[in-house]
Amino acid sequence: AKYPASTLQILGAEKALFRALKTRSNTPKYGLLYHSTFIGRAGLKNKGRISRYLANKCSIASRIDCFSETQTTVFGEKLRQQVEDRLKFYETGDIPKKNIEVMKEAMEEAMQQVEAESSAKKKKKKKKKKEEVAMDED
Repeated sequence: AKYPASTLQILGAEKALFRALKTRSNTPKYGLLYHSTFIGRAGLKNKGRISRYLANKCSIASRIDCFSETQTTVFGEKLRQQVEDRLKFYETGDIPKKNIEVMKEAMEEAMQQVEAESSAKKKKKKKKKKEEVAMDED
C-alpha cells in the first residue's frame, strides 16, 4: 500500500531495471503489469500509457483498502471502470469522466452501503435481544 505507482509499474522487472541503471540505458516501462488484460487490449502505441495509468489506479486501490475503516468494493469497481474508460478513450476518443467526479460518486455509494450495513446490524441486534428477553421470561 505504501509503494508509489512508479514502483508498482516495474514490479517484477527489477533485474532489467538494475541492468538498465548499470549500463545507463533505457529503464523498463512495465513488469508484471504487462501481462494484464488491460494492457493486452491497448494498442502498441498506448501500452506504456495504460501501464502507467493502471499502476496509478492499483496504488490508489491498495491505499484505500489498507487505510479505510470499512471494507467495500465500490472504490475498486469505480477504479476498474476508469481504466476501461481510459482504454476506450485511447481507441475512440470518447472523453472519460474526471477522477474527482468518479471518486465523489464512489464515496456516496460507499456511505450508503455502510449505512445499510449498520442499520441491518442494528435490526439483527434488536431481534436477538428480543429473543433473549423472550427466553428469559419462559
